[in-house]
Order: sequence, then C-alpha cells, then structure tokens
Amino acid sequence: MNKRALATALLLAALTCMGLTGCNDTKTELNTPTYTTGIPATELSSKAFKAKFPSQYASYMKNNESEIMTEYKGSVAYHKNDNVNPLPNGFKNAQPYLKNLWLGYPFMYEYNEPRGHTYAVHDFVNIDRLDSFSPDGKGHMPATCWNCKTPRMMQWVAKYGNDFWSKDVNTFRSKDMVTEEEAISCSTCHDPGTMQLRPYSEPLKDWLARSGQDWNKISRNEKRTLMCAQCHVEYYFTAKGNGPLLRPVFPWDLGKSADACYEYYKKHGVKNAKGEETPFYDWVHAASKVPMIKIQHPDYETFQDGPHGAAGVSCADCHMQFVREDGKKVSSHWMTSPMKDKEMRACRQCHADKTPEFLRNRVHYIQERTFAQLLEAERHSVKAHEAVRLANEWTGEKDANYDALMAEAREMVRKGQLYWDYVSAENSIGFHNPTKQLNNLMVSYEASQKAIDLAQQATKYGISPKLAGPIEKIVPPILEMSRELQQDAEFLKMNPWTKLLPVKPKAPRVWKGQERVDSMGNSMDNSMKANPAM
Repeated sequence: MNKRALATALLLAALTCMGLTGCNDTKTELNTPTYTTGIPATELSSKAFKAKFPSQYASYMKNNESEIMTEYKGSVAYHKNDNVNPLPNGFKNAQPYLKNLWLGYPFMYEYNEPRGHTYAVHDFVNIDRLDSFSPDGKGHMPATCWNCKTPRMMQWVAKYGNDFWSKDVNTFRSKDMVTEEEAISCSTCHDPGTMQLRPYSEPLKDWLARSGQDWNKISRNEKRTLMCAQCHVEYYFTAKGNGPLLRPVFPWDLGKSADACYEYYKKHGVKNAKGEETPFYDWVHAASKVPMIKIQHPDYETFQDGPHGAAGVSCADCHMQFVREDGKKVSSHWMTSPMKDKEMRACRQCHADKTPEFLRNRVHYIQERTFAQLLEAERHSVKAHEAVRLANEWTGEKDANYDALMAEAREMVRKGQLYWDYVSAENSIGFHNPTKQLNNLMVSYEASQKAIDLAQQATKYGISPKLAGPIEKIVPPILEMSRELQQDAEFLKMNPWTKLLPVKPKAPRVWKGQERVDSMGNSMDNSMKANPAM
C-alpha cells in the first residue's frame, strides 16, 4: 500500500511538472486600469456595477448556471454522499461515508456540491445544517457562518464588532437583513469606488497582520490569489478564552500543510483550569466519542505550493481566465473550472503546445487516482471509528495498558480523519497538488490502521471478530439523514450508527429559506418575523 501510493505520488509529480512553462500572461502589474466609478463605497448589490462594467457583469451572471458537470465536480447541488440516486440527488463519483464520518455534527444533515458564487446566500439559508425546526427560531450555529456568504459582513462587523461572531446565525437570516443579490459578488473583492482589490475577510486581515504583511505592498498577482483565499481555505472558530469568541481564524502559524494543521490543533482549544490550551475540536463523534476536527476547503493551502502555485500562477489565471473583447484583455468573472470549457482555453494560455484532449486527460488521470485513494482512506477511517467504539464498550479482559492504548487510538482516529478531510474538502480532487494530496491520503490510511491495531490490542483482540470482513457489512453507509429524520425513532434504528443518535422531539419547521413560517408552512406576517437572539 505505502510503496504503491509513494510511487504513484512521484509519477504524478513528474507528469504534472513535465512541460510546465512560465505563464507569461500572469504579469498583471503593468497597465492595470484605475477607476473613479461614482459607486458608493457601501454598495453591496452586483447589479449596481452592471452599467459601468457590462462585460464583467455578463460573465459574472454565468455563475447562475447550475447544470454543467465535469467528471468529478460541477454546478449541480447534488448530495455528495449519494451514489445510488441519479442527479440531482446524487452523483456517480460520490463519497458514501460522509454522513458516517460527521456523525453528531451538523454536516451529517446535508452536504452538497457547491454551485456558483451567486447562490451563496440562497443555498446557505436553505441547507439543513441551519436548524429550521427550533421553536425559538434559532439556527444553533454561530453568526460566523455568514463570513463567506456575503460582503454585508463588513457592515455587520462594523456595527457589532467582536460581539457579532457569537450571535446566532439566524439573527441575520431574514430578507430584511440580507438579500440573495448580496451574495459573493463585486464588493466581495473590489472597492466599489476605485475597483481596487481589497480584502473584506476579517480572518485574512488578521493573518496579514499576524504575519507582518502589508496589503498595499503585496503584488497584484498575489492579491489575485488572496482574494480567493478569503474563503477557499481551512479555518476554525476561536475557542473560549483564546480571543473573541467564535471569531474565524486561519490556522497557518505553523505552515499551510496538513502536517502543520494537525500540529496546530493540538492546542487552541478551550483553556483548562491551569490556563493551558487544550486540543481544539469541532465536535465529538457520536460513535467513537473522539473529539474531531472538520476541515473546511483548503484550496489555497493545497494550491500555493503545488506545481502551478509555485510557478507564480494565480487562482484567477485559471478560474477567471483572461478573454479578449474589442481588442481589450478583460478577466472573465465566471468563476469556474477550466474543465467546463471544451477548448480548455484557460490551461492553454500557458500550455499552448498541448491539445485540449491531452490536458483534459491529464487532469482526469490525476483525479481518478486521487479519488480511488480517497475512498480507501475514507473506508478505513470509518473502520477506525468502529474499532474505538467497540473498544470503548468492551467489558471483557483488557490489556494492562488499556487506557494508554485507547488514548493513542483515539488520537490516531482524529489524525486519520483530519488528513482524509484535507483532501476530501479540497475542491480539485488532487489536481492542485497531486503529490501532497496522495501523501496526505497515505498518512490518513496509516493513522486509521494504527487506531484499529491499538483498539484491538487494548481489548486483547476481543473485538477482532466484529471487525472482520468488509466495512460495508459492519457499518453500512448512511445514505439519508436530516434534522427531520432524526425526529423519527424508527428511522434511526435502520443503521447501527444512526441508532446511536438521540431522537429529537417532534417539531414543525419554523424557517423556510429566509421566511419564518407557521406550523402549516405558511409565511408569517412581517410583524411575526422578529429576528431571534439579537
């Protein structure tokens, strides 16, 4: 297993670098246009920019497309764990064990392939991770979750300061607080008055200050990547005692690799009675009882030291390619995968000597092998959780070092899933950095295997018979799970892991998207839609 993964990683690294030429169209420092738009600095709606920038606005509106798929990704908001039902419910290249691995965390309720940036607010207020059944109208998630959905964040933070982050997410859910037109758009990256690139993200500004970087001295090409790094990154919410409660933080102090991330999270949790930081965790897994980390989407961290990032290519070069219109070079604001273009024009800006077919096959070659290893690491992580669960409940003869062995087993479960999720949550299926991601999957597999071995040793192999055979037979994938289904005791009995969850009390839906609704699902009067938890 290890030798094969290492050999594949080396082969992919060689293939990726082979023929990579300098991208001579990435020198964006010269002839950068300046503007005095007359648009108010507080403008958030993308429509306000249409008259001044018709070409960019037209390409931005292409982000509304929601039907174009590539081999492994796309714009249909399919359930990423469902490989049984056809689109739009599920997709052939699905990851069946996602709900298992996030058992007990809101991600288990719903996790979809993201659509274009124009859907950021709409899809957020309609996802089941936000509680829409709580009688008090609360979403039971922090307002921090709005950070990457709308530039209105700037106004909210200016108004509430650090008190904003720990407010309930549904405080800002209704239409009188934010509209779908205020999703990720022009104001997210540009100063409306001058169109200069500017960071709106508080965690990015925090990181620049923490690392001694001055935004005004950063090259424009680097800014064209950091604009995406405002959100396409791993982050966490500050634990109590370590700063403003639930403020988002980029965990880059030790580096931007999975190794550095894993080491970072050994601290930064809630402080104990001695004032010492405990290990950070997002939730406790409902089966294994292990404190876990949910990796978000470390696209920037993976890309920045991959073949293209190291060559000076920016995110925008590939995902917002330059096009020629009326003799002018403009950046397309259709922020999407180059794979959706049959001619692969974004790639051929640099790889002009390669055919579209060659380039597409190269991408698929990397993604196919990464995805296969991703599924192997995923299954093994589930088995590690089950091994620890069985060992936790074991009442037979135990090893003299049972407690120490189990402590290490739990740590290996946590490590194995973190390294797996570093690849799973990243959006390129390995392409941004093939060597790095295959190595992460190898580390994940080895850590999970060690957890399994330690749990068996702790029980003097008493649990081994229950771990024999395919994991699909021991713990079947959880295909369906929702907040409403968790109110059904009979449904929870259908899977050996869902039956470990508490049955939620029966409750009607009180939110439908951005509308407060009554028990019959009808929209309530504006007078009844007072924001909760203000």
